[in-house]
Amino acid sequence: MKIIANFKMNKTPLETKDYLMNFLSRVKECPHEIVLCLPFTSLFVGKFLTEGTGVKIGAQNICDEDEGKCTGEINGAMLADAGAKYVIIGHSERRTKFKENSKMINKKIKCALKHGLNCLLCVGENLVERNTLKTAEVLKEQIEDALKGIYENELEHITIAYEPIWAIGTGQHPTAKEIDVSANVIRKVISNDFSVQAGEKINVVYGGSVEPKNISQVSKAKKINGFLIGGASLDYNNLLQILSTLK
Repeated sequence: MKIIANFKMNKTPLETKDYLMNFLSRVKECPHEIVLCLPFTSLFVGKFLTEGTGVKIGAQNICDEDEGKCTGEINGAMLADAGAKYVIIGHSERRTKFKENSKMINKKIKCALKHGLNCLLCVGENLVERNTLKTAEVLKEQIEDALKGIYENELEHITIAYEPIWAIGTGQHPTAKEIDVSANVIRKVISNDFSVQAGEKINVVYGGSVEPKNISQVSKAKKINGFLIGGASLDYNNLLQILSTLK
């Protein structure tokens, strides 16, 4: 099972060091794949402290260009060199606040794969789309636009995170049955566009207000391979509690 933490714009390098010093020694026997997606400034600290452990480091964004006049951006080669093994792409905050469109997300995935990074592609519907029963339509469009030009063998390095926008940071979350319905939609899209085997093998995780108090409920979903955890992961005790519940 994949457990991916998104620190968002939180924790300085010193705070990240303190977090890892307390966290790493307590997950030595953890059976799950743990990925901590840190701010850019903390990647080197993460790389140094996680060497020799089973914990992987991820980044939260990547530029859709490999080089050139992109002031303030970070490319795939830089992320890989800084220790990132994963990168989050298409998060709803990037789509809305930073106006990232499907074409840009598609380019980012290709740039990440080119440099050996695993992609965490975020997809999900907003509240209006949910209430008008357009979830399946939205997921299909987002996935197909993001994966244009991607080969089936590259799906091995892509995890799809079902992250309903209406559940992010709201304390609300779909039921385990609803999560499974959406996960099945995702797998069906992959099956139709690539192959049945690809649809079965693709890693799908759930994100959206995952925290210790609801992990028992959402973990009843059977069609997912793990979780993307946001705010709750900022306290390592919360993350440890979630991991303990999932054992």
